Amino acid sequence: MTAAEVFTADVVVLTGDRQVLLIERDWPPFKGYWALPGGHIDPGESARTAAARELLEETGVEVDPADLGRVGRFDAPGRDPRGRYVTAVFVAVLPAVVAPTAGSDASAAAWWPLAELPMLAFDHAEILAAALKTGVQP
Repeated sequence: MTAAEVFTADVVVLTGDRQVLLIERDWPPFKGYWALPGGHIDPGESARTAAARELLEETGVEVDPADLGRVGRFDAPGRDPRGRYVTAVFVAVLPAVVAPTAGSDASAAAWWPLAELPMLAFDHAEILAAALKTGVQP
């Protein structure tokens, strides 16, 4: 690890009727774009725990960290214009839509049909595609 690396965790939340939970970013970069819930991993916190915490903080949707499946690590240079960000990505499938509430760092939170997605921030379209390839059945 170099001093320039920042570690984050993102979570792809899907429903059985093929919807994904997204937040509308309320700050740059990509302010106003839709993104997967996620954020910085706190000191002493695991990536899985951070993903569940960020999901709750940004959308009001609670999942047990133990119920999050691992998608992978995304670390391509340039994936974030702020610098060298490395993210661990997890996936959860909910049995039904839970009403989200925009929280910290989000101006909105909403379910989107997988067939009608907006333009996503960062490399989140790639991350979503990878999550769907894990065999998780939304």
